[in-house]
Amino acid sequence: MTDISRLANMAEIFSAIVVVGGIIFAVLQMRQTRQQRRELAAIELFRSFGSPQFSDAYQNVLHYPDGLSAAALKAGYPNGEQHAMLIATTLESVGVMMHQRIVPSTVVSNLIGSSTMILWGKLELWTKELREELDNPYAFEWFQWLAIQLEKLHDESSSPAYESKIDWAPKNFGNEI
Repeated sequence: MTDISRLANMAEIFSAIVVVGGIIFAVLQMRQTRQQRRELAAIELFRSFGSPQFSDAYQNVLHYPDGLSAAALKAGYPNGEQHAMLIATTLESVGVMMHQRIVPSTVVSNLIGSSTMILWGKLELWTKELREELDNPYAFEWFQWLAIQLEKLHDESSSPAYESKIDWAPKNFGNEI
Protein backbone atom coordinates (compact mmCIF):
# COMPACT_ATOMS: atom_id res chain seq x y z
CA MET A 1 0.00 0.00 0.00
CA THR A 2 1.40 3.34 -0.99
CA ASP A 3 1.51 6.42 1.16
CA ILE A 4 -1.13 8.10 -0.98
CA SER A 5 -3.60 5.24 -0.64
CA ARG A 6 -2.92 5.12 3.09
CA LEU A 7 -3.63 8.85 3.31
CA ALA A 8 -6.80 8.40 1.26
CA ASN A 9 -8.02 5.66 3.59
CA MET A 10 -7.24 7.79 6.65
CA ALA A 11 -9.11 10.72 5.07
CA GLU A 12 -12.15 8.51 4.46
CA ILE A 13 -12.08 7.27 8.05
CA PHE A 14 -11.68 10.81 9.33
CA SER A 15 -14.57 12.08 7.19
CA ALA A 16 -16.79 9.23 8.42
CA ILE A 17 -15.92 10.13 12.02
CA VAL A 18 -16.70 13.81 11.32
CA VAL A 19 -20.06 12.91 9.76
CA VAL A 20 -21.02 10.64 12.68
CA GLY A 21 -19.87 13.31 15.13
CA GLY A 22 -21.95 15.91 13.28
CA ILE A 23 -25.03 13.72 13.44
CA ILE A 24 -24.57 13.13 17.17
CA PHE A 25 -24.08 16.86 17.73
CA ALA A 26 -27.23 17.67 15.71
CA VAL A 27 -29.30 15.18 17.72
CA LEU A 28 -28.03 16.64 21.00
CA GLN A 29 -28.79 20.17 19.80
CA MET A 30 -32.33 19.14 18.78
CA ARG A 31 -32.93 17.64 22.22
CA GLN A 32 -31.63 20.75 23.92
CA THR A 33 -33.82 22.97 21.73
CA ARG A 34 -36.88 20.83 22.48
CA GLN A 35 -36.16 21.04 26.23
CA GLN A 36 -35.76 24.82 26.02
CA ARG A 37 -39.05 25.09 24.13
CA ARG A 38 -40.81 23.06 26.81
CA GLU A 39 -39.33 25.20 29.56
CA LEU A 40 -40.39 28.41 27.81
CA ALA A 41 -43.89 27.02 27.27
CA ALA A 42 -44.12 26.14 30.96
CA ILE A 43 -43.01 29.65 31.90
CA GLU A 44 -45.62 31.19 29.58
CA LEU A 45 -48.21 28.86 31.02
CA PHE A 46 -47.30 30.00 34.51
CA ARG A 47 -47.48 33.65 33.44
CA SER A 48 -50.98 33.22 32.02
CA PHE A 49 -52.17 31.99 35.40
CA GLY A 50 -50.56 34.92 37.12
CA SER A 51 -52.45 37.59 35.21
CA PRO A 52 -54.86 39.72 37.27
CA GLN A 53 -57.75 38.82 34.95
CA PHE A 54 -57.20 35.09 35.32
CA SER A 55 -56.70 35.38 39.07
CA ASP A 56 -59.97 37.29 39.40
CA ALA A 57 -61.84 34.78 37.24
CA TYR A 58 -60.29 31.86 39.10
CA GLN A 59 -61.18 33.29 42.49
CA ASN A 60 -64.79 33.83 41.43
CA VAL A 61 -65.34 30.53 39.60
CA LEU A 62 -63.79 28.64 42.48
CA HIS A 63 -66.69 29.78 44.65
CA TYR A 64 -69.41 28.75 42.19
CA PRO A 65 -71.33 25.61 43.04
CA ASP A 66 -70.52 22.47 41.07
CA GLY A 67 -72.71 21.89 38.03
CA LEU A 68 -73.79 25.50 37.64
CA SER A 69 -76.16 25.96 34.70
CA ALA A 70 -75.77 28.72 32.13
CA ALA A 71 -79.01 30.36 33.31
CA ALA A 72 -77.91 30.30 36.96
CA LEU A 73 -74.52 31.68 35.97
CA LYS A 74 -76.08 34.57 34.08
CA ALA A 75 -78.64 35.32 36.77
CA GLY A 76 -76.59 34.91 39.92
CA TYR A 77 -73.07 36.01 39.21
CA PRO A 78 -71.97 39.40 37.89
CA ASN A 79 -69.38 38.86 35.17
CA GLY A 80 -69.95 35.12 35.60
CA GLU A 81 -69.95 34.37 31.89
CA GLN A 82 -66.80 36.43 31.34
CA HIS A 83 -65.06 34.58 34.17
CA ALA A 84 -66.20 31.20 32.85
CA MET A 85 -65.11 32.11 29.33
CA LEU A 86 -61.64 33.20 30.50
CA ILE A 87 -61.15 30.02 32.52
CA ALA A 88 -62.41 27.81 29.69
CA THR A 89 -60.35 29.48 26.96
CA THR A 90 -57.19 29.44 29.05
CA LEU A 91 -57.57 25.79 29.96
CA GLU A 92 -58.51 25.01 26.36
CA SER A 93 -55.10 26.34 25.34
CA VAL A 94 -53.39 24.30 28.03
CA GLY A 95 -55.18 21.18 26.80
CA VAL A 96 -53.94 21.73 23.26
CA MET A 97 -50.38 22.38 24.48
CA MET A 98 -50.41 19.22 26.58
CA HIS A 99 -51.87 17.14 23.74
CA GLN A 100 -49.24 18.45 21.32
CA ARG A 101 -46.59 17.67 23.96
CA ILE A 102 -45.43 21.27 24.02
CA VAL A 103 -45.81 21.23 27.79
CA PRO A 104 -45.24 17.86 29.50
CA SER A 105 -48.22 16.33 31.27
CA THR A 106 -46.29 16.16 34.55
CA VAL A 107 -45.74 19.93 34.47
CA VAL A 108 -49.41 20.57 33.71
CA SER A 109 -50.52 18.09 36.37
CA ASN A 110 -48.24 19.57 39.01
CA LEU A 111 -49.04 23.16 38.10
CA ILE A 112 -52.82 23.08 37.60
CA GLY A 113 -53.99 19.47 37.87
CA SER A 114 -56.29 19.70 40.86
CA SER A 115 -57.42 23.20 39.90
CA THR A 116 -58.46 22.07 36.44
CA MET A 117 -60.52 19.21 37.84
CA ILE A 118 -62.22 21.56 40.30
CA LEU A 119 -62.91 24.18 37.62
CA TRP A 120 -64.28 21.58 35.21
CA GLY A 121 -66.66 20.42 37.93
CA LYS A 122 -67.90 24.00 38.28
CA LEU A 123 -68.20 24.68 34.54
CA GLU A 124 -69.10 21.31 33.02
CA LEU A 125 -72.85 21.91 32.80
CA TRP A 126 -72.29 25.48 31.55
CA THR A 127 -69.97 24.11 28.84
CA LYS A 128 -72.43 21.43 27.74
CA GLU A 129 -75.29 23.94 27.60
CA LEU A 130 -73.08 26.32 25.61
CA ARG A 131 -72.39 23.53 23.13
CA GLU A 132 -76.12 22.99 22.70
CA GLU A 133 -76.77 26.72 22.36
CA LEU A 134 -74.07 27.03 19.71
CA ASP A 135 -74.97 23.68 18.14
CA ASN A 136 -71.26 22.90 18.27
CA PRO A 137 -69.98 19.82 20.11
CA TYR A 138 -66.41 21.11 19.79
CA ALA A 139 -66.81 24.13 22.06
CA PHE A 140 -64.15 23.85 24.76
CA GLU A 141 -63.38 20.27 23.76
CA TRP A 142 -59.77 20.62 24.93
CA PHE A 143 -60.80 21.95 28.33
CA GLN A 144 -62.89 18.82 28.83
CA TRP A 145 -60.13 16.61 27.41
CA LEU A 146 -57.62 18.20 29.78
CA ALA A 147 -59.84 17.59 32.80
CA ILE A 148 -60.33 13.94 31.79
CA GLN A 149 -56.60 13.37 31.25
CA LEU A 150 -55.63 15.04 34.51
CA GLU A 151 -58.23 12.95 36.34
CA LYS A 152 -56.58 9.83 34.89
CA LEU A 153 -53.16 11.03 36.04
CA HIS A 154 -54.39 11.93 39.51
CA ASP A 155 -53.40 9.40 42.13
CA GLU A 156 -56.03 9.37 44.89
CA SER A 157 -53.64 7.58 47.23
CA SER A 158 -50.94 10.23 46.97
CA SER A 159 -50.48 13.01 49.46
CA PRO A 160 -50.44 16.70 48.56
CA ALA A 161 -47.02 18.08 47.60
CA TYR A 162 -46.65 19.96 50.89
CA GLU A 163 -46.72 16.54 52.59
CA SER A 164 -45.21 14.17 50.04
CA LYS A 165 -42.32 16.45 49.05
CA ILE A 166 -41.46 17.69 52.55
CA ASP A 167 -37.95 16.18 52.39
CA TRP A 168 -37.13 17.70 49.01
CA ALA A 169 -33.75 19.36 48.64
CA PRO A 170 -31.90 20.65 45.58
CA LYS A 171 -29.48 18.17 44.05
CA ASN A 172 -26.78 20.75 43.59
CA PHE A 173 -27.65 24.16 44.92
CA GLY A 174 -25.16 25.94 42.69
CA ASN A 175 -26.65 24.50 39.48
CA GLU A 176 -30.30 25.31 40.21
CA ILE A 177 -30.17 28.65 38.42
